[in-house]
Amino acid sequence: MAAPAIEGILIIDKPVDWTSHDVVAKMRGILKTRRIGHTGTLDPFATGVLVVCVNRATRLVQFLTGHDKEYLATIRLGWRTDSGDLTGQPLSEPADAGQISPAQISAALDHFRGRIRQTPPMFSAKKIGGRKLYELAREGREIERAPIEVTISRLELRSSNPAPPLARDLEIHVTCSAGTYIRTLAEDIGQQLGIGAHLIALRRIRAGNCRIEQAITLDELAEISRSGPLDSHLQGMAETLDLPILTLSDDALVAISHGRPLPCADNWRPDQLVSLCDQQGRLQAVAAYEADRHHLAPRVVLTP
Repeated sequence: MAAPAIEGILIIDKPVDWTSHDVVAKMRGILKTRRIGHTGTLDPFATGVLVVCVNRATRLVQFLTGHDKEYLATIRLGWRTDSGDLTGQPLSEPADAGQISPAQISAALDHFRGRIRQTPPMFSAKKIGGRKLYELAREGREIERAPIEVTISRLELRSSNPAPPLARDLEIHVTCSAGTYIRTLAEDIGQQLGIGAHLIALRRIRAGNCRIEQAITLDELAEISRSGPLDSHLQGMAETLDLPILTLSDDALVAISHGRPLPCADNWRPDQLVSLCDQQGRLQAVAAYEADRHHLAPRVVLTP
């Protein structure tokens, strides 16, 4: 008898120099399935939390991409690069960052807390006119980009250390809304300090409810899949979504499995998404509250 298909959400600790696509391709080989998708790209030089959905759980990706993110990042003050990070070419000779005081750094960070505007970097996956910006950047082109609004709810300096030849490295702890560009934040902090800056290290330690402490490496995933079931490493889908939870009766589950809406007396806000679970707390569907009809309309149904 064939082994049951793995279904659910895994948190992978992405290794350095791997693209997010590389991780998904490796997991397809390990888990012997092509239905795998991640919920938020990390640059190759970055490490940390990559939330990956397997088989039917891939239908939940659309609900997981907008969660807040948390990072540890290291900014090198001294010069800018054409990519905004350590993979790019320097745009100037190193400037002396040794005279920048702790008070100046603190004041600069204050400037970026709360709701701010960022210009997406050319070396990003954002699409304009059907083309990814990094594709245009590799062709030597730079085009005008409209600023976007993001929210930085936490921005703390963890350390400040001199680095050769004249640079200074700032390690910062950032909590931000989805869509925030940390490399742009690094460059903008440098600009606020009057010196070039670029990102030299980035580690994502949280995406929504998924934390680095829950993550496993690809090597661990391969070993676990050879030795036994992965159940203990799968994340609860309802908990990961972080939506209001409604526990359904058996009759209601049957209705949902056929895509029928459920009458609802709760006063949800219009279009509020709700996780619909069985009596054991397992996610069976995601529905949206349609206020004009006072019912929950299924958006995604996981029940066979």
